[in-house]
Amino acid sequence: MPEDWQRALAVVAHPDDLEYGGSGAVARWTREGKQVVYTLATRGEAGIDGMAPEEAAVVREREQIEAARVVGVDTVEFLDHADGVIEYGLPLRRDIAAAIRRHRPELVLMTNHRETWPGGPWLNMADHRNVGLATLDAVRDAANRWVFRDLLDEGLEPWGGVRWVAVSASPQATHAVDITDTIDLAMDSLRAHRAYLEGLGDGPMSDPSFLREFAAQTGARFGGGLACDFELIPM
Repeated sequence: MPEDWQRALAVVAHPDDLEYGGSGAVARWTREGKQVVYTLATRGEAGIDGMAPEEAAVVREREQIEAARVVGVDTVEFLDHADGVIEYGLPLRRDIAAAIRRHRPELVLMTNHRETWPGGPWLNMADHRNVGLATLDAVRDAANRWVFRDLLDEGLEPWGGVRWVAVSASPQATHAVDITDTIDLAMDSLRAHRAYLEGLGDGPMSDPSFLREFAAQTGARFGGGLACDFELIPM
């Protein structure tokens, strides 16, 4: 993975998306003095079956802010799109382009936008796909003065400085980051989603220790150690 950058913006659909993919890399980067900001399209209000959306939104926002703090991220934004029914379109692209202009990243981090997950035919959900595709388009939107011209009225000048988009949990991974020294922080950041993990019930996705096993498998593909992989898209 490229290391010659200072600012990154992570754009994902829900609380917990980063903790299931890229938080170990985020922890390494912030330890190295890099700045990472999180922008979430939703507050994850539809993510806990046994909790009303109005309550879940508050709980999951709080858990996401704590999960980010564990890996050294101080700024967490929520765009307030509706969880579970995010539509690809101009409003979503505009909101993400605005975030890119606000934070002026060199690297944009997102989660898998492909139709399936790595290692099998498991279908990726629409929220992930739509936010991912909108993020890719918003990188270019953010650089074009004449797209979303109302952002200029808000003082958000164009930003064309995004050099790469890094997609975590992609079935087309090309690069990896060694997270041997930050895997424990990655697991702790997932543990911060207490209510969400309890809502999942028993199963591998509710036990953060599985992150270590996945990191070992990824490391074996990329030369050893524990690793987090990304599909790197040059911009």
